[in-house]
Amino acid sequence: MFVMYEKENMKVPVKVWLEKNEDLESTCREQALHLAQLPFLHKWVSLMPDTHAGMGMPIGGVIAAEGVIIPNAVGVDIGCGMAYTETNIPVEAIRGIQTGNGTLIQAIIGDIMRNIPVGFAHHKLAMPSYTMDRAFDEIDLYEEDKELLGQLEAGYFQVGTLGGGNHFIELQTDDEGMLAVMIHSGSRHFGKSVCDYFHNKARELNSKWFSQVPDEYRLAFLPVDTPEGCQYLRWMQLSMDFANENREKMMLAVKAVLEKYIGKYTDLKLEFSGDINCHHNYAALETHYGKEVWVHRKGAVRAGNGELAVIPGAMGSYSYVVMGKGNPESFCSSSHGAGRLYSRKGAMAAFSCEDVIRDLRDQGVVLGKKGKADVAEESRFAYKDIDAVMSAQQDLVIPVKRLKTVGVVKG
Repeated sequence: MFVMYEKENMKVPVKVWLEKNEDLESTCREQALHLAQLPFLHKWVSLMPDTHAGMGMPIGGVIAAEGVIIPNAVGVDIGCGMAYTETNIPVEAIRGIQTGNGTLIQAIIGDIMRNIPVGFAHHKLAMPSYTMDRAFDEIDLYEEDKELLGQLEAGYFQVGTLGGGNHFIELQTDDEGMLAVMIHSGSRHFGKSVCDYFHNKARELNSKWFSQVPDEYRLAFLPVDTPEGCQYLRWMQLSMDFANENREKMMLAVKAVLEKYIGKYTDLKLEFSGDINCHHNYAALETHYGKEVWVHRKGAVRAGNGELAVIPGAMGSYSYVVMGKGNPESFCSSSHGAGRLYSRKGAMAAFSCEDVIRDLRDQGVVLGKKGKADVAEESRFAYKDIDAVMSAQQDLVIPVKRLKTVGVVKG
């Protein structure tokens, strides 16, 4: 870890969980310096080892703010995070089995894609959603924001859907050869609508208040004791609850597919255990260094002492289940993944579709993706080495389980 601090230009230091300054990309460094000039930060800015440029605030960034909330420091995919479960089934016991739809793993991946909409697809019919039901039961809390009310209805069609980009559903094997499932997804269009709406509202208010925070930083804020701040917190929590339910519903669907195929083609008795469901784009009121602050984790996971979390790599590489060490310097946080080395456009230019498909095939990884033209965006080589990231945060988390991709569904 190294520290950036120029007293004349920064109100607080920036602590970076990388080896040296040269390891930090220039746009990410610039965004970190903008954060360090905010007048309401507590202690310092923390950047995790997977950090890279984001919208306003770096991905892999953690800040503790006194009395304010910054929509863009939470991010557009509010509540994005990970779901995980493990099984008692050895991967080798199912890998070579043939079905009418290829190998058993290929059949499972195919059925997951038939049951869970991916990319921009939503359900054609409204699905049950206890989160949206609760929102309509408490509709008076949300009616002030009439522009967002349509998102409540839309949520019934989005719940239990994967999305695109770096979201995935993976079948994995741990180092003991046992089958596990990992899901990466968030609040879909719902959370993005909330972020965009309140970021624009914050920009308008900051202009009226002659805010010290330049608009071009994209870090417009809302004091939490204002009506607008209170409204954002309600919608943010609703988005987080929706993201949590979204992952939960997809995990139930994946478990049902596994039960169907393993029950049909083997005599194995399938059991699930060790479920985890955690956010890595959110803000929460916590106490750090004796003060109640709003900790914003944008592409960072909470890693309190003894707390379990999930840190994915990239398809075809390793992922980790970890236990937090509760390090106060990172505000009890760690990386949320490997972090991008290449932008999506840069990855498309650097790697071909054929290269990625060949790499996965050589590793025996089954890929489920409807359109493969953009698959290079998610090449494992477009991301940092997850093991280097884990090495850089040994003071933040303890690895509990290492997992490798066996089959993957991408949007």
